[in-house]
Amino acid sequence: MEDKITLTIEKQKNIALIAHDGKKPVLIDWCEKNKDILKNHNLCGTGTTARMISDRTGLTVKGYNSGPLGGDQQIGAKIVEGRIDLIIFFSDPLTAQPHDPDVKALMRIAQVYDIPMAVNKASADFMIKSKFMDEYYDHDVINFQKNIENRANTL
Repeated sequence: MEDKITLTIEKQKNIALIAHDGKKPVLIDWCEKNKDILKNHNLCGTGTTARMISDRTGLTVKGYNSGPLGGDQQIGAKIVEGRIDLIIFFSDPLTAQPHDPDVKALMRIAQVYDIPMAVNKASADFMIKSKFMDEYYDHDVINFQKNIENRANTL
């Protein structure tokens, strides 16, 4: 059994949209400017952010719980299930967040599963204008089944 397995991100992406309170207007404006691209993909987000984007842009965004109420963890679980391909997370580095451990956990799981994650407008612009937005993309991740098997045999 191989150490890595190849997963494919489809042409139609599953994109999570998240923003801290101070960055919600920036994300909403970004979504409005990129509506022609975003409307071709499946969008989801944490509660308040998803609702505000839908209300202000007309885009369909499936909402999960608000970040402080477990929404970041729900997005993380969708990554593990293979149901999130990209994350656009406009974080506010200058304001303390009560759910900072949840945000760190989300960032960690995105790294573990090799999920592209934009954390500001510039990185989101680069990501959404990438040639990979309209193509399949293969990426290698840890073969978790082999990892579990190895751990079970060595503990």
